[in-house]
Amino acid sequence: MLKLQLTQQSQYSTQTPFLQHFKPFIHGHGNGNASLPISRQSFHKKNKSVRVGFIPGNIKAVASSTEKATSVKAIVTVKPTVGGFLSNLGITRGLDDIRDLLGQTLQLELVSTELDPRTGLEKETIKGYVHRTSDAKEEVKYESSFDVPADFGEVGAILVENEHHKEMFLKDIILNGFPNGPVHINCNSWVHSKHDDPQKRVFFANKSYLPSQTPSGLRRLREEELVILRGNGQGERKTFERVYDYDTYNDLGDPDSSADLKRPVLGSKDHPYPRRCRTGRERTKTDSSSEKRSSSVYVPRDESFSEVKQLTFSAKAVYSVLHAVVPSLETAIIDADLGFPYFTAIDSLFNEGVNLPPLKNQDTQFLRTLLPRLLKALTDTGENVLRFETPETMDRDKFFWFRDAEFGRQTLAGLNPYSIQLITEWPLKSKLDPKVYGPPESAITTEMIQREIGGLMSVKEAIKQKKLFILDYHDLLLPFVSKVREIKGTTLYGSRTVFFLTPDETLRPLAIELTRPPIDGKPQWKEVRMPCWDGTGIWLWRLAKAHVLAHDSGYHQLVSHWLRTHCATEPYIIATNRQLSVVHPIYRLLHPHFRYTMEINALAREALINGGGIIESSFSPGKYSMELSSAAYDQQWQFNLEALPADLINRGMAVEDPTAPHGLKLTIEDYPFANDGLVLWDSIKEWVSDYVNHYYPNPRLIESDQELQEWWTEIRTVGHADKKDEPWWPVLKTPKDLIEIITTIVWVTSGHHAAVNFGQYTYAGYFPNRPTIARTNMPTEEPSEEFWKNFLQKPEGALLQCFPSQIQATKVMAVLDILSNHSPDEEYLGDTIEPAWAEDPIIKGAFERFNGRLLELEGTVDERNANRNLRNRNGAGVMPYELLKPFSKPGVTGKGVPYSISI
Repeated sequence: MLKLQLTQQSQYSTQTPFLQHFKPFIHGHGNGNASLPISRQSFHKKNKSVRVGFIPGNIKAVASSTEKATSVKAIVTVKPTVGGFLSNLGITRGLDDIRDLLGQTLQLELVSTELDPRTGLEKETIKGYVHRTSDAKEEVKYESSFDVPADFGEVGAILVENEHHKEMFLKDIILNGFPNGPVHINCNSWVHSKHDDPQKRVFFANKSYLPSQTPSGLRRLREEELVILRGNGQGERKTFERVYDYDTYNDLGDPDSSADLKRPVLGSKDHPYPRRCRTGRERTKTDSSSEKRSSSVYVPRDESFSEVKQLTFSAKAVYSVLHAVVPSLETAIIDADLGFPYFTAIDSLFNEGVNLPPLKNQDTQFLRTLLPRLLKALTDTGENVLRFETPETMDRDKFFWFRDAEFGRQTLAGLNPYSIQLITEWPLKSKLDPKVYGPPESAITTEMIQREIGGLMSVKEAIKQKKLFILDYHDLLLPFVSKVREIKGTTLYGSRTVFFLTPDETLRPLAIELTRPPIDGKPQWKEVRMPCWDGTGIWLWRLAKAHVLAHDSGYHQLVSHWLRTHCATEPYIIATNRQLSVVHPIYRLLHPHFRYTMEINALAREALINGGGIIESSFSPGKYSMELSSAAYDQQWQFNLEALPADLINRGMAVEDPTAPHGLKLTIEDYPFANDGLVLWDSIKEWVSDYVNHYYPNPRLIESDQELQEWWTEIRTVGHADKKDEPWWPVLKTPKDLIEIITTIVWVTSGHHAAVNFGQYTYAGYFPNRPTIARTNMPTEEPSEEFWKNFLQKPEGALLQCFPSQIQATKVMAVLDILSNHSPDEEYLGDTIEPAWAEDPIIKGAFERFNGRLLELEGTVDERNANRNLRNRNGAGVMPYELLKPFSKPGVTGKGVPYSISI
């Protein structure tokens, strides 16, 4: 039987004489034993009570055994919080300092991988306290020594109890002294105080196991940890908890503060949507289906790293822009409807900037350090100026946004390369109900297109040769037009834009169709504008283009970006934590791709996509923005089409071809997003294949892996519950199935998100290139005589009036600047190996090959951008395409693919 003894280092008694007077206060009795009351409730049910005493000497946990024991040294690394290590004040701080001095900060229990052969039960753990040995700025070290009997077996896990009154962030634990080398336990987790929750934390060693291969000594701990993470679905979640559960998007509105802020629940039959993390807040008084909003939104504790130094520079910066800079802007620009009087006024945002009033309740110097690109100090007055950096697109060509060639190019190499699709049927026709929305036939006729391309080929030949393409927002937007037009200061149309593929592989815009459904007793209105050579026609074309760009901006933000990456990924994160143990190899493969996403999503619900938030106040659909996102999820989202090759095929942008690179032949050969994306997709898939095949050499292991099967079932039937009965969900029976599923998830969190996020300021920082809202109708739709007269006299004024207002533009620019930013500690795909991967030589080798392929992609991108024949990424004033270049330095760079959706 193991017997434990704890001995205490004596050096603190000489350094801190006040401790001898503190004994009675600590335990409430006057006896000479300095032991503190220790909670005996333990994760490990079989532990026997242990007498703890303090004796001069080194801290050592002793386990008696007939065989010679191994002396093992445990080194625990703790990360300080932003406010300094345990910076809380008051009596609890004093008690915590005393516990540190007494060597009672953390209690560790070593857990064997084996059962006791004599009893068939779990072996007793070996306990010991650690004491602080160093207190550096970046890391605090704690140490202890354990005598481990020869028959103890491998250490497979460590139980940790935090004796402090505050949580601590454990980075890792290393056990040195074993004959086979050190045991590494990667933690990167908050450990709650035992005073908040007596349940001990378990951390497993870095070796991965399928459920059926779990050592007998760890099976119960593996199962019980998952039970804790699932929670019981009851009550409001507390900040220190790590519970992952599902709920609908029922917290976007705020009906108690205003009836105008009531929003429908997303995640229902009427409004299908992915699920978010459950917070359990109480319901609003005026709407029982809505959850009350609060100043801080619960996310499981390890999803929020807001207090750890440097870990979420990005999240802090976003928070600062939303909660300090934006409100200050709203104070500075009093008239919310005021537009820009001249284009030079837009230019002044990059030259003079906007003077801001004092930032309320904010450390201005800290904000300037955090947001050096945005906030500048006026040296004479010390006031803040919001001055924007000139986007690189604008630097290269001041009139880039004006050119039709650039309009076409950006559908292939810009911020939203996910919408352009091949036209396969002609004439164009709506699928909406004509009784509600009017005649379904498009106003873009064969004759119109023929007039534009007649010298090259007929429309029929163009369709056959795959030369006609479309941005089609007609059927998605048209049902929202009537509702949106009731909102002051915005308007909406359904739109179609047709492009022709030139011999140079560039897209030439041919026609824009804008449609208004029957409204207020008026019949359907539709109009086609085309590039032309008369003054009035040219300006009407530019106005039509502004409307389409506003549609594309809204679709990009609400669908290509938010829905398809941030929102669709949250259920994957929840299911992974609920169903896959941290020692499951697939958990360890996926985990880097989920870092910080839930925190950034919670921040979005708080101030970006909420009722009255940035999106609603600055984008065309207004208060119906999230309903539009729900409609797109209902009509368009399919998991199987989130894979890049399937997406390209579905849009007609590629066909399967076994002889072509990546097994696909692109419809447009110079499609920068697809060209670079397919190299990245293949690199990811090869890495995932090596990893999965290593752990699943036998296909039967897939079907027999209960954790894995429950994980995939929960994603389909709970996380995406409104789509659970769809026939397109992949089955999970073979390693090939798993490889395709994992590659798709990894692509969405890395390549897809990078492609639609990190170019936001580059392409939308100068907002005339991508206005987020069109505020006025086309001058040709029932114009008044005065409006038409003003349009003819000064058409520039009509365009400026249509563009976002000053407050709308500057708010969005500030947010896009920070969303496009790479933090100093960004974790790039394939750059740094995870500790658990590094311990397996086969996985380590596969990762090194993955890293090598990504470095090759860097060179490939540079070569392509230097190729003068690739006109969609090379030319006078043309931005090179670098959004899928894997690595980047910090800042707004327009390149770099992080592991996860971290901003």
